[in-house]
Amino acid sequence: MARVYVKEGDGRITVNGRPAEDYFSAFAFGTEHLNRHLLTPFYATGTIGRYTVHARVEGGGPTGQLEAVRLGIARALVEMTPEFKKPLRDVGLLTRDSRAVERKKYGHRKARKKEQYSKR
Repeated sequence: MARVYVKEGDGRITVNGRPAEDYFSAFAFGTEHLNRHLLTPFYATGTIGRYTVHARVEGGGPTGQLEAVRLGIARALVEMTPEFKKPLRDVGLLTRDSRAVERKKYGHRKARKKEQYSKR
């Protein structure tokens, strides 16, 4: 889950009180990966360096957290400037990833893993 606050500023991105590069570098994401994914909403709208972002993230893994912050940034930009909706929608940044963990079934070890079959 991510809470993202976007305001006019100098282009700094902070995640959980740390710069985004520091926070996500702990997960072995390179700067190029961050620029390609985290800054995509700004590239799509042509607003690189115009907004300051503060994000609080918890739960999930590093990629899920990165994508949650990206979705929050995109939604915040649309709230601030409705004209950004079309370019962000065209790039696919306003859609949540709907995949979820499959539930565990009874008689199985996990969602799909079963006990080993023994004929005798």
